[in-house]
Amino acid sequence: MLWYKAWLETRWRFLIGLVLLMCSAAIVVFAYSQVLSLLPLVPVTGGGEVGFQIREKAALLTTYRGYVWSQCFAQNLAGLWTLFAVVIGTGGLLNQASRGALYTLSMPVSRTQLLGVRASLGLAELFVLAVLPSLMLPALSPLVGQRYGIGDALVHATCLFVGGSVFFSLTFLLSTVFGDIWRPALIAVGVALGFGLFEQTLHGTLPSSLFYVSSAESYFRGTGIPWIGLGIRVALSGALFYGAVVNIARQDF
Repeated sequence: MLWYKAWLETRWRFLIGLVLLMCSAAIVVFAYSQVLSLLPLVPVTGGGEVGFQIREKAALLTTYRGYVWSQCFAQNLAGLWTLFAVVIGTGGLLNQASRGALYTLSMPVSRTQLLGVRASLGLAELFVLAVLPSLMLPALSPLVGQRYGIGDALVHATCLFVGGSVFFSLTFLLSTVFGDIWRPALIAVGVALGFGLFEQTLHGTLPSSLFYVSSAESYFRGTGIPWIGLGIRVALSGALFYGAVVNIARQDF
């Protein structure tokens, strides 16, 4: 009953996210030939930091694996997935109470159990949103005359899920502070954008930074899976969830 109710609350967010993410992955694959045709037009000269970044991005596009990583796991797919991690994390008990929908709270289960089911289902949905679109990459690549490893897709999907789940947990915590769905979402998106801009200025020099870990850049560049960074993300997500449990326990419904 609890699982079904949680599913009813999030199903349309999940299904819309799944469709959009799978379409995003397909677009990246089928746009590869067009990107290759435009690559000779990219300027390879020019000094300064801007020129360096242009050359670096152009170099990534010269291989299919680099193209997929730069367009999917470092940009489009990762950004869209993070957005839906925030969207799925909104709502919950405080939002229901603020709308007078207290049926869930009247059930003979603890608030911790209610939060646990809601969080577990949300994480399960996000895992599917990370894995299925990622697996479309090796499935569709032969249609454009390329190959992409299933192992690479699964590693990047797992890092995206574990690293990006921090934003779900943050939104989940904020949803126990604010009764509406907009403030938690806007704050979490603002935090994600802030971290993204900050890390962009560092050019990925921090091996445990949020998006460096979720994009699995170290794995892509051949230096291994970012285990320490992933462990930090798991601990941080757990701490945020614990904060949500404490906040709900203090609420007077």
